[in-house]
Amino acid sequence: MEISRSTLGRLELGQNEKVKVHEVDYICRYYGLSDERIEFLKSLAREANTKSWFHADRNLMRAGFDTYVGLEASAGKLHLFQPLIVPGLLQTADYAKALAVTELPPEPADAIERRIGLRMQRSAILTRRHKPVHAEFLIHEAVLRIAVGPERTMSAQLRHIADMGTRDNVTVRIVPNSAGYPIGEPVAPYILIDFPPDARAGAEPSVVYTETTVGTMFFEESEDVRRYREVHEAYRDASLEERQSRDLLRQVAARR
Repeated sequence: MEISRSTLGRLELGQNEKVKVHEVDYICRYYGLSDERIEFLKSLAREANTKSWFHADRNLMRAGFDTYVGLEASAGKLHLFQPLIVPGLLQTADYAKALAVTELPPEPADAIERRIGLRMQRSAILTRRHKPVHAEFLIHEAVLRIAVGPERTMSAQLRHIADMGTRDNVTVRIVPNSAGYPIGEPVAPYILIDFPPDARAGAEPSVVYTETTVGTMFFEESEDVRRYREVHEAYRDASLEERQSRDLLRQVAARR
């Protein structure tokens, strides 16, 4: 081979800091991939070597989250379930700040402001004019009731979610408390990412992203993705309709 065994090992284990296009080309041909697939993977390598808009603030993100943000920005559709807090893409700046100031360990004020700015920039994928990402948010009713910040912050946040739900590319549905556990057990937050089809190589396989207090996880195996899709369908079936969900959001906001 024209690349060293150590380089090959790092590539296969994902331990290389930079992906070189010619290495991608060579290893793909070595493994017998089609020309279309090779060109697609080479285009990904070129993109990976281009600094992302969030590159300067990557140090503010938890390990693995920068990878998610890149996937999120290139998604065709997102399917999200959140039983605990307002999904990041729907958070207002005040709600995000109310969360950030209570995080452990505490962060300097300037780092908090930069992180909130990042979150607001991320949400632009839903409102941009050219090919906005389609997103379906399933939010548990508990999120509406848990106080984050002062009453005015929560009220404005709930109204914002309702307003976002009127967009053609955004679906917001509330999972009511009365739904119980649609699959017989609690489910942690997740985001199922579907990618748009590529003219050369078709659609990339879907990915599921989850996070916990101590880290992030990605699930790419088809069986894992299929299971999460089943879970999402079960929670969707247990959710209120879109109009009912917006009405509930506005009712709770008005009572605060």
